[in-house]
Amino acid sequence: MDVEALKRCLPFGYPYLLIDRVVERSEGEVVALKCVTANEPYFQGHFRAPYPSLMPGTMILEGMAQTAGLLLPEGKLAVLAGVERARFHRPVVPGDRITYRARRLRRRLGLLKAVVQAEVDGNPVAEATI
Repeated sequence: MDVEALKRCLPFGYPYLLIDRVVERSEGEVVALKCVTANEPYFQGHFRAPYPSLMPGTMILEGMAQTAGLLLPEGKLAVLAGVERARFHRPVVPGDRITYRARRLRRRLGLLKAVVQAEVDGNPVAEATI
């Protein structure tokens, strides 16, 4: 699924669509990619020289939540209701490609709970239950 298809599935546009492509999607799992560039708007004010540019943890979590939202049937709106057990393992910097992996735990009464992991080059970046 490319970015144009994502725009039809998720209610986000620039600068808040934090997924570039879905590479795998089944009933209970979604794998999505985000290529992080130096031109991302959040790098303009998050840290300034001499500090390195780091992707804010809230933006990583938002990308994780958007990936989890794709576990819902098409046409259903996903709204982030909570984050549990969020852990951050390493920073994300311009040039990194994040792989988001979401796995559905349960769906009941219109609510979805999923475990989502973010990694760069196979190394864990973040994880949470959303």
